[in-house]
Amino acid sequence: MFCLPALHALKHSYPEAQLLYIGLPWHAAFLEGRPGPVDAVAIMPPYPGMGVCGQGDADPCAVEAFVENLRMSGIDLAIQLFGGGRHANPFVRRLGARLTVGMCAGGAEPLDRNVRHEGLVNRRLQLLEVAALAGAAAWPMRRELDVSEDDLAQAALLLPPPRDRPLVLLQPGASDPRRRWPVGRFAALADLLVTEGAIVAVNGSAEEAPLVRELIGAMHHPAIDLSGKASLGALCGILARSTLVVSNDTGPLHLALAIGTPAVGIYWLTNLIESGPLRQDGHRAAVSLRVHCPVCGKENIRTRCAHDASFVDDVTQDEVNGLALGLLRAGRSADAHGVGSSGVGHRSQDSHNRN
Repeated sequence: MFCLPALHALKHSYPEAQLLYIGLPWHAAFLEGRPGPVDAVAIMPPYPGMGVCGQGDADPCAVEAFVENLRMSGIDLAIQLFGGGRHANPFVRRLGARLTVGMCAGGAEPLDRNVRHEGLVNRRLQLLEVAALAGAAAWPMRRELDVSEDDLAQAALLLPPPRDRPLVLLQPGASDPRRRWPVGRFAALADLLVTEGAIVAVNGSAEEAPLVRELIGAMHHPAIDLSGKASLGALCGILARSTLVVSNDTGPLHLALAIGTPAVGIYWLTNLIESGPLRQDGHRAAVSLRVHCPVCGKENIRTRCAHDASFVDDVTQDEVNGLALGLLRAGRSADAHGVGSSGVGHRSQDSHNRN
């Protein structure tokens, strides 16, 4: 998600070039046939220090064959958008491109042109800086991720027809427990949204199913349990059909914002700095300014203590309720007038994304 503005900038500046994305099998499955800046995906074999691969998982012969195949294709420009470059920069240099650009942390092997990778910065802006090193200085301010017919078909299998009621998706989980807003407050918000006429669906991975069930069990009104049911494509379709998303700082929040769905994000302050979207229309941030662990009292800006207590539980119920109601009512008003809820509204642009 963070790379999308940079990828769009590159494609905007070099529309005739083929943009090959080196990634994992799920990237290939998700991006195949999807309109956007990526033309093709090369599936990378396990490589030490990149992805989830451990040192013993790599097959040197498979890696060598993969690199040689890319070298033979004649790459003009290789761009490293992965991280600080300790492992990625030597790999990018092996591709034999005429020009290499990317991020470079202290101690990492530099590329031909580099953006320093350190400190607390907005990662999307940093990746746009990398693209600018390759001559891609303009980013078209539009939706970053398109929704396919297949996404919508998958979503239709999981959700009933909307029947003129706005759909709101809640995302109470996060991979880091410290980024989770209390589930009881999500439940209170959900009940409030139902009284506003919304259909509420609660999303989560299969591992987060107990959390989703806890939320729905604490509600006074019914809600739809999507935990473990939605593929990535189906989730895109559900987000496109949604009038509003309220989420912790986690993947579905950034997916919603990339698609153009209005969203309230609940952030710890450093996470908002790093992951805040570039387009702010339709985005509302509820931010915790806590810097000390509520258990041990240690400052957690430069280091992380061992505790997993929530760092966002001081975000108040009233704040999130107010932000969510504001976006929900704005979206409902925009739908009533036949226009999108933002200047590049996903509903007015694309009939696929109408409720």
